Amino acid sequence: MGYELAMKIVVLCLVLGAAAGSMIRPSKTLQQVPAAIFVFGDSTMDVGNNNYLPGKNVPRANQPYHGIDMPGSGKPSGRFSNGYNTADFVAQSMGFKSSPPPYLSLAPSSANLIQTAFATGVNYASSGAGILDSTNAGNNIPLSKQVQYFNATWSEMVASKSSGAVTAQLSRSIFLIGLGGNDLSAFANAAEHGRSSDVAAFYGSLISHYSATITELYAMGARRFAVINVGLAGCLPVARVLDAAGACSERRNELAAGFNAALRSLLAGLAARLPGLAYSLADSYGVMADIFADPPASGFADVASACCGSGRLGAAGCLPTSALCADRDRHYFWDGVHPSQRAAEVRVWAFYDGPAQYTTPINFKQLVVASGTQ
Repeated sequence: MGYELAMKIVVLCLVLGAAAGSMIRPSKTLQQVPAAIFVFGDSTMDVGNNNYLPGKNVPRANQPYHGIDMPGSGKPSGRFSNGYNTADFVAQSMGFKSSPPPYLSLAPSSANLIQTAFATGVNYASSGAGILDSTNAGNNIPLSKQVQYFNATWSEMVASKSSGAVTAQLSRSIFLIGLGGNDLSAFANAAEHGRSSDVAAFYGSLISHYSATITELYAMGARRFAVINVGLAGCLPVARVLDAAGACSERRNELAAGFNAALRSLLAGLAARLPGLAYSLADSYGVMADIFADPPASGFADVASACCGSGRLGAAGCLPTSALCADRDRHYFWDGVHPSQRAAEVRVWAFYDGPAQYTTPINFKQLVVASGTQ
């Protein structure tokens, strides 16, 4: 093991040590707390929006064993996790109890939507969603639709209070965005079956849509963006199971790394031309790579197979009939795709106030106190 990698693992272990044995609690040391948090993303962020979508093919986490470790209930909550997910831990690190509620649970009542948007924010994330509308089309809320839902929320907020009050609220809020993995998976699957494989054009489409999203949110008053890149897409159990030896797919990892580089350039460019925009780009890819390089040092016994699942590596999905691991905190993966509650917490500790290499140009904690009002 090289010296640089060894040092990364050492500092990450310090982060893990801080997280071990307890959930992130609302911070009492921040100089200020965000006015609210608005969440956009995929199944790593969804807290139940998909439970409200019609159709039998919609991915939902509304049955056991999902939620088995959810504090206070132990019941499914719409999260693809044994408990809290990434959106929850980001919200907790910034002073909230958990992620704000799903938009589709609030939308039927204008008064409830407005009150919640001003008090805590709203979660628009959807399991299976992609940056592109074509990703898993018809079975989720794609990013463009999530932004439309935020636009509807914004309109309700403006109608209830002055536009100045809404602008002030949003400038002090965090806009959390995390998705892209579903797009990469769909592209890789298509390429492996001999269909479109123009990587440059694919990246161009993703970045164009991502840019449009941030620009549109900025136009409505968003100023502080917490963005999470795509992790080791080739090391998910559903990717490993495609290899006879269960090895990571280097091609999928390279695809993720290329997108992450393009995303990093995009955000730097947007910050340079949009006055007052502040952002923190979190490196999920880097955190995973360092944990997987020496799992025991990070407190994990298994980083290859699912805790809840069936078939080889447990990659076939988490169902009430699935096998369930005994020590869920020592599994990185909850099911064939998603991190366990502890893995999600570890990631967020690294993003919030961990080693500098896991966020750029500032970390999530620094983003909270960034002005975002220029």
